[in-house]
Amino acid sequence: MNGTKTLTIIKPGAVANEYIGPILEKINSKGFHISAMKFFRLTQSQAERFYAIHMDKAFYKSLVEFMISGPVLVAILEKDNAVEEYRKIIGATDPTKAEEGTIRKLFAESIERNAVHGSDSDENAMRECDFFFSKIERFSKFGDD
Repeated sequence: MNGTKTLTIIKPGAVANEYIGPILEKINSKGFHISAMKFFRLTQSQAERFYAIHMDKAFYKSLVEFMISGPVLVAILEKDNAVEEYRKIIGATDPTKAEEGTIRKLFAESIERNAVHGSDSDENAMRECDFFFSKIERFSKFGDD
């Protein structure tokens, strides 16, 4: 069975451009339930740990720098088949290749400043949700927290 949770991060560029409301509206209109949400600024240590999976990639250092450059909004989203469904509405990492109407096509500045993060697997979604939220900070529609 596919999972019911995914994590999103509205990244510093989208926050600075006042896109939080339109992005959350797009998420809500697609039937996602927000079970947890925080607005804060990542520390360098937090960003390095969260993106450690990309440590060996050329873009790692610039990604960490971007992610600590301003506040972010982090949320757990719930829906049946959440990871796959969310990835459909965020679009390709490169906004020039993203489908019309997707979050990245509408709100991203570039491939490196692509507006939002979305979990890429159910396993990573659980790890990422646990990274940012304790169990008492979650209000699950599915009752599995």
